[in-house]
Amino acid sequence: MNDLESEWQRKGATLSDKTVRKEFGLTQDEIVQAIRVGALQYREGSVYGNPWLRLLRREVEALVKMKHGDDYLKDRQTKTELAQVNRELKRLKTQVAALEERKAKLIDEFEK
Repeated sequence: MNDLESEWQRKGATLSDKTVRKEFGLTQDEIVQAIRVGALQYREGSVYGNPWLRLLRREVEALVKMKHGDDYLKDRQTKTELAQVNRELKRLKTQVAALEERKAKLIDEFEK
């Protein structure tokens, strides 16, 4: 398997067109135009009959850097990572609250 094929298989190396629009602020038209000029490679996917495009992360980042600059790319990546961290913190806080509640019940049962 060559390097390009392995890149399509590697976790985190590809993004859906929807994720690209959300994380990098590109429009669907910009994505399609970049595909047509050869700046982006893609693979087609479909889930329950709904089509989507799979794009290589490194090519998307290079396109965004070229169109909007390095600072814009870093800002978008930082905002995305911050959102992921906040989601994880929220999930962990909920988990800690549930464990504290379970702990209180166990202590209450133990003391009876």
